[in-house]
Amino acid sequence: MGYKEVYAAWHADPDAFWMQAAGSIDWDRKPSKALFDDNAPLYEWFCDGLTNTCWNAVDRHVPTRGDQAAIIYDSPVTGTKATITYAELQDKVAKLAGALRARGIAKGDRVIVYMPMVPEALIAMLAVTRIGAIHSVVFGGFASNELAVRIDDAQPKAILSASCGIEPGRVVEYKPLLDGAIEMARHKPDFTLILQRPQAEATLTAGRDFDWHDTVADADPADCIAVEGNHPAYILYTSGTTGQPKGVVRPTAGHLVALDWTMKNIYDMDPGEVFWAASDVGWVVGHSYICYAPLIHGNTTIVFEGKPVGTPDAGTFWRVISEHNVKSFFTAPTAFRAIKREDPKGEFLKPYDISCLKYLFLAGERADPDTIEWAQDLLGVPVIDHWWQTETGYTIAGNPVGIELLPVKIGSPTVPMPGHEIHILDDEGSELPDGELGAIAIKLPLPPGTLPTLWNAEDRFRKSYLSKFPGYYETGDAGMKDEDGYVWIMARTDDVINVAGHRLSTGGMEEVLASHPDVAECAVIGVTDQLKGQLPMGFVCLTKGVNRPHDEIAKECVKLVREKIGPVAAFKLVAVVDRLPKTRSGKILRATMVKIADGAEFKMPATIDDPAILDEIRESVGELGYPGP
Repeated sequence: MGYKEVYAAWHADPDAFWMQAAGSIDWDRKPSKALFDDNAPLYEWFCDGLTNTCWNAVDRHVPTRGDQAAIIYDSPVTGTKATITYAELQDKVAKLAGALRARGIAKGDRVIVYMPMVPEALIAMLAVTRIGAIHSVVFGGFASNELAVRIDDAQPKAILSASCGIEPGRVVEYKPLLDGAIEMARHKPDFTLILQRPQAEATLTAGRDFDWHDTVADADPADCIAVEGNHPAYILYTSGTTGQPKGVVRPTAGHLVALDWTMKNIYDMDPGEVFWAASDVGWVVGHSYICYAPLIHGNTTIVFEGKPVGTPDAGTFWRVISEHNVKSFFTAPTAFRAIKREDPKGEFLKPYDISCLKYLFLAGERADPDTIEWAQDLLGVPVIDHWWQTETGYTIAGNPVGIELLPVKIGSPTVPMPGHEIHILDDEGSELPDGELGAIAIKLPLPPGTLPTLWNAEDRFRKSYLSKFPGYYETGDAGMKDEDGYVWIMARTDDVINVAGHRLSTGGMEEVLASHPDVAECAVIGVTDQLKGQLPMGFVCLTKGVNRPHDEIAKECVKLVREKIGPVAAFKLVAVVDRLPKTRSGKILRATMVKIADGAEFKMPATIDDPAILDEIRESVGELGYPGP
């Protein structure tokens, strides 16, 4: 069957479609049906089934692939490489689970995981789900106050952490941050386990902090505990617009069924093959595609502790792909823009044979056509953009290469995946015709594995996602569909700007700027204007080695946008900057940039990579002579 037939089969009988997919999962008690809609518009899947996440990701593979690598750890920042087989992983996870159980962690208890990119981060996640507890991973090195907010919301009985994380050129000590967070938080965990790393050993607080290795060495292994299909596997906090993070809940059974389905159908992976998602366990990509999906499907996953450039150079991705025989590779467009900026001619690829690589997948933000074309030309494999969110946990729109490689339209993440019926709506909720820009909404129910609610915040869940367009999930993204049913994600809804009554996508302008030969990366924001309502303002970073006058490049950028989009864009403000403010996962902080430009108050984003960059943005806005609103 091709894509159209598979999508039609889902649409005709969603229950049968997902029950068939559920056949690939091990159940202690099989579910009687797929969808439970008694509490609509809050939907749940496979509720009356009993299963266990860790069993499906680890134990069930040991009899047939116990000697296969489950995890390959590759850490250029420490010069370490290690392989953990499925049999070894089972042993490590069962012992950590036993150590947690011995200290009173039981089904339903929360455990925060605050770890760097080391195998123990995955072992921690799996151990927590093994005994029916619920993990909440917080990006290692997050500021104390942000960690404290999450401690108070999740109320964990335990926190699993490490003495430090390692960034290029510096060691980040986690223990002082963790101590600060526990001190600030109203809720106090019963205990912490600290993985001591040789780069910076932590001082342990007697009675509360315990050494990871010593604790696990003495523990009796714990068996898997079967939990109900709708039991939360984890909570993952995503930034809220109010500054209060939203705890996305991931239900156990739907998560297992959906992620297993995606590995073959979306990523074309067969058990035993090597999959690499170059992300971090603190983000949803790390949950879904470093830890869970590859292991559930019997693949080998790579835990990479490094960066696309600087550890040691712009060839590190090619080395990892070549050395570990990676078939499908998944990363953020930002990573490729960083490599392209550093090595525009691809010289660092030359020493490596990456003929094992069949696909490159991009997600996490809009992938500009220029970066996609550069990657395609360099790697000679399909470059697949796909679109999803923390809330959904996996692909909403993509190119299902395991079913059928559809023609790539550069700039589009291709088509809706089974489970997602995508509509483009105007502000009143009416359907817009093909080619018109509007709010992207998904008809309810969302498919298995997507968020059923927010942790302890059902009202907020309804308000954030279900209230604007009744019967739909509001994605918060803006875009359109074309005559072939391809989806085009143009911006966050907030990034559609209104210039003198014309609704314009900042993403469309970014595409044009990215096509300039000297531009490595760019962002366009809408700033307040007394006359036109809003005006677009562009920020561009230049490719390494370009040393032409900045005002000359800025004029060319203005001319390019006026030629491609037209005078209606009123595009005349462009600043050349060294860097753009980003989250640690590589997303550009456009909303913060807008507030700086408009002279508005803003809260320092918790996820910002380097706060000093905001000063450069402030100076650039001033140099443009933009007076603010």
